[in-house]
Amino acid sequence: MNQDSWINRNVARLLPKSSKPKEAVAPVEHAQAAPKTIAPHVPPAGSAAGTKASGSARSTRERLHATLRHGDEALSPRMLRRTLHELQAVIDERVSEVEGGRRATALAAWYAGATLARRRDMWLLMSEMFVADAQKVKAAQATFAAAVGTPDEAAAEVHYRRATVSPRRRLLQRFSVDAQGIRFLVNLRAEMQPSLKGDKRLQALDVEMEYMFSTWFDVGFLDLRRISWDSPASLVEKLIKYEAVHDIKSWADVKNRLDSDRRCYGFFHPRLPDEPLIFVEVALVDVLADSITPLLDESADAADLSTATTAIFYSISTTQDGLRGVSFGDSLIKRVVETLKAEFPKLKTFATLSPIPGFRQWLGKNAASLIERLDANARDELGRAVGFEPVTATHFLAAAETALSLKPSSAVRHMLLRCAAQYLGHETTQGKPLDGVARFHLGNGARVERLNWASDPSPKGLKQSYGLMVNYLYDLKRLDKHREMLAQGKIPVASAISELTFQ
Repeated sequence: MNQDSWINRNVARLLPKSSKPKEAVAPVEHAQAAPKTIAPHVPPAGSAAGTKASGSARSTRERLHATLRHGDEALSPRMLRRTLHELQAVIDERVSEVEGGRRATALAAWYAGATLARRRDMWLLMSEMFVADAQKVKAAQATFAAAVGTPDEAAAEVHYRRATVSPRRRLLQRFSVDAQGIRFLVNLRAEMQPSLKGDKRLQALDVEMEYMFSTWFDVGFLDLRRISWDSPASLVEKLIKYEAVHDIKSWADVKNRLDSDRRCYGFFHPRLPDEPLIFVEVALVDVLADSITPLLDESADAADLSTATTAIFYSISTTQDGLRGVSFGDSLIKRVVETLKAEFPKLKTFATLSPIPGFRQWLGKNAASLIERLDANARDELGRAVGFEPVTATHFLAAAETALSLKPSSAVRHMLLRCAAQYLGHETTQGKPLDGVARFHLGNGARVERLNWASDPSPKGLKQSYGLMVNYLYDLKRLDKHREMLAQGKIPVASAISELTFQ
């Protein structure tokens, strides 16, 4: 980092965070090479950049053409124009890729010392002021449409595709030149996520970054690495930090998960060598696991690997909010299965022991209609079990709160299992399973195999699904068949699940 950039970043950190802060100074060391005038893209009337976001007094375009700052605007019009000028200089066609990358690095240093509000102004500039030229796109589209079916079709298509590429894409590429550039962009997108719902103007930048990341983080560029107790402590600490399914409570807990009868694998990117992008925890056992408790038991002896026939995927966690929408979980499962089969030829069964995170919420909304689907005898039996006849959704849901104490013969317990089977086996949104975990595994070719009662008695498990967990089975010979079924709108389930659902 040069002297000017260092001063700019550290001076910005010392600025007061009042409602009208003094201006942070953006890098200016390349001002001579940058364009002397600012010509921000002016979107047509009615476009996102020309409209006011909810809660914002002025649009970005209005601010760029103004003189004075209004209200709680983070950057004054002068500094907003200056920041746009610096962003434009990054993709100046007169400079090399290396120089453009250097300028982007200087901007990243300024960003590191900026307040969240000032960072948001930079997001808005990147999102709204670096769009494809609408007139060129329209003309190229017309040319392509006219060329369809002629010898010029291929060339016209190439021209059209190039016209639709926004300058924003080149801007992101220049930020990635620096060794820390990709990490910077991933963190930037993660920081931007909470603002997306409230300000649609940021969606263009978000979607562009998701597209770029899907290329940069293609599984062909990722390394599969085993994480063990012998891995660097900093890496093991990442497991504790990012574990999202079953919280790691202590070093003894994490050591148990990395014991000899366990495996943990993660995908790593060369630019983020110390950060697993996603990791999976596996238990090697001799039966299909029906409870998470023994798998998390720190005092339990390690299983005999010579008798292991089953690999249980009991936790899969992503680590980077900035990579939301970038899919590599399915490839992780496939690679891990291949690795495990090579190390343990006796393994025949590959399955999960998974939470059902959306079940309780869904049941709360649909309990009444599900009770109506019961026949008269089953409804009466449920009413006697809860002590109210005729039974209502309120009575049933209240009785379900004591799920762990329900006897195997309880009508309430049977009803909960039926409802869970219905939720997993039939409920969809836009043709995909409603439950997020089910959507992931079924999309990879697994099937809903078995429901497990009181499988997760932890407060989190009870809050999510009354303690229920599910096994998704990866039948390696039927993965494609199951994907085809799902594409046709039919969720693949085992007969035991099908028998529980409402007819």
